[in-house]
Amino acid sequence: MSKSERKSVLLSEPSHGYEFGGPIGAFATSFGLPVVCYLAAFLCNDVSGCPVPSALHPSSLTVEKLKEETGWPGISGLASANVTVWVFAYYFTSLVLQAALPGVVTEGVELSSGGRLKYKFNAFSSALTIIFVAGMGTLFQGSEFPLWTFIWNNYVQLITANLGIAFSLACFVYVKSFTVKTGNKEQRELAAGGHSGNLIYDWFIGRELNPRINLPLFGTIDIKAFCELRPGMLGWVLLDLAFIAHQYKLYGYISDSIILITIFQAVYVFDALYMEPAILTTIDITTDGFGFMLAFGDLAWLPFIYSLQVRYLAVFPVHLGAKGIIGVLAVQGFGYYVFRGANNEKNRFRTDPKDPKVAHLKYMETKSGSKLLISGWWGTARHINYLGDWIMAWSYCLPTGIAGYLIPQGQSHPADGYIFGGTPMESQVHQGEARGWGMAITYFYVVYFAILLVHREMRDEEKCLRKYGKDWEEYRKKVPWRILPGVY
Repeated sequence: MSKSERKSVLLSEPSHGYEFGGPIGAFATSFGLPVVCYLAAFLCNDVSGCPVPSALHPSSLTVEKLKEETGWPGISGLASANVTVWVFAYYFTSLVLQAALPGVVTEGVELSSGGRLKYKFNAFSSALTIIFVAGMGTLFQGSEFPLWTFIWNNYVQLITANLGIAFSLACFVYVKSFTVKTGNKEQRELAAGGHSGNLIYDWFIGRELNPRINLPLFGTIDIKAFCELRPGMLGWVLLDLAFIAHQYKLYGYISDSIILITIFQAVYVFDALYMEPAILTTIDITTDGFGFMLAFGDLAWLPFIYSLQVRYLAVFPVHLGAKGIIGVLAVQGFGYYVFRGANNEKNRFRTDPKDPKVAHLKYMETKSGSKLLISGWWGTARHINYLGDWIMAWSYCLPTGIAGYLIPQGQSHPADGYIFGGTPMESQVHQGEARGWGMAITYFYVVYFAILLVHREMRDEEKCLRKYGKDWEEYRKKVPWRILPGVY
């Protein structure tokens, strides 16, 4: 691309400055968060406890002792060629199902350069197909179904494989973004915040808005849309199911707590897959470029961090009882009511403002022609859907209770299900002094998610202020609360 062409492309989508702390923040996030994935895997384990005993007595901590308590496999043991091949096979299967199964073709929002991209959506039927196959395998082989044992036995190597794919995709789309030419027929364009000129930052945030690739037999694949809901979201559910299988293998039963969390998370995932076209109006699709931030978040962070509670319960079952179940259901139900009610209201209004279900809502019209709701769910807070999302996050963590457990050392490996030569593992795994400290792992999600949602809300605000100007300032006067009415 010539210098003049590159300049024309950049000017068509001016950069709006740094986010995430600029290049330093991008570097720290890109290398720090993958480390968090490994820390969660090693510091809460089925070898010594959650957290590892040394963490409770830092003064006595040694490197050798920590290696022993975490089951450290060595640097070379973090990765496996065999596991990586099977992970690629999983991604390939997702591609095959997207291409082969029928789907709904939908147009995205109008691009800044004009025109709309087309998307084929069938993530819901694709996921059901994979779950059906896994279900049939479980029906005949139970907890020994190879998929479940493979996931449990190669958990760390699976993290590494997905991190590698995320890193590779980020590099690929970054290099490919320099082939974007002004006025191209493919309607390719750069993301507004992704062409700062700083290599690390642009690689992290995403330089091209909607990178696509044409593959023989598969046709055009929108890389960002594919990663958004397919491998990682379904992978989250598959991890949960593998952890359930492992609990059954260890104890001979499945606890109510692990069932509850898995159902909640599966409903959340399949609801998102069923409503797949709704992603076209999200900031991920309309505004953010595709770089390491989204690749890592979609493919590694989401499945492996969001499933930590179920992994914990696989080793240390918690029995809620009727009252506990009702309490957690109430939290989940209320959160889902707010989340889905708000999103459905917005989508109906955008699709057809005359729909009887939303025709009564009040709105203000901006100079750009957009209509902003000022009554109903969106009249209570500008991002009320985030509140519902965060409330649901609590229902994923509460079933783990006051978390923490210890596993006696010097016995046979807990994965065998028995220690002390035939004594059920349940009678040996105990909380002891670890009680409460495990919450740093099992409640990490709800704390992280609050930070994520507040940060996303702040980014939304900046984007809308740039887009609507004084109209947005007027809108904020009509709807003053951001997420939590009366508080924030």
